[in-house]
Amino acid sequence: MTAHKSADRTAPATPGTAGAKDKPAAKAAAHERPKSGRRRAREFALQGLYEWQLGHDEAATVDAHIRELDEWALCDKAHFDALLSGCIAESAELDELLGQHLDRKASELSPVEHGVLWIGAYELKHCVDIPYRVAINEAVELAKSFGGTDGHKYVNGVLDKAAATLRPAEVAAPRAQRR
Repeated sequence: MTAHKSADRTAPATPGTAGAKDKPAAKAAAHERPKSGRRRAREFALQGLYEWQLGHDEAATVDAHIRELDEWALCDKAHFDALLSGCIAESAELDELLGQHLDRKASELSPVEHGVLWIGAYELKHCVDIPYRVAINEAVELAKSFGGTDGHKYVNGVLDKAAATLRPAEVAAPRAQRR
C-alpha cells in the first residue's frame, strides 16, 4: 500500500490529473490559436533584424539564413520580404521617425525592442491594409514573446505616438467617436 502511494506521487501528471498549479498553463495551451502566416512572418523578420543588428551581415545573408529555419514554409513570405528588406533599407529613416517618441537614443534600445519598433513603424507607414491597432498589438505581442519584462509597455507607448503621426485620420476617428 505504501509503495502504491509513493508511485502516485512521482508519476507524471496526465491530462485531467494535473495539479492546481498546472491547470492555468494547460488551459492556456488548450486555447492557444495557431499562428497566422503574418504573425510568423513578423517573428522571422524580428529574428532577421536581430541577427542583422548584432552580426552586421549583409541583408541577403540574413535573409538566406532565416529561410532555412524550421516552420519557414508556414509564414507569409511576401510580408516577411517586405518587413525584413524594408526595415533594413529604411532603418535610419525609421529611427528618425521613432526618435521623436523615444526617451533615449535608438542605439541604446535592446536589439529586440529596436527590431520590434522597426517592424511596428514599418507596418504603420507602409501596410495601410493593416489597421493601426492591429499593427501596434502585433508589435506588443512580439515584445512580450521575445523582449524584456516590460518592453512591451514601452513598445506600445512609442508606437501609439508614432501612429498618431503616421496615420492621424485613422487614429483620430475612434477617439472622436468616444466623445
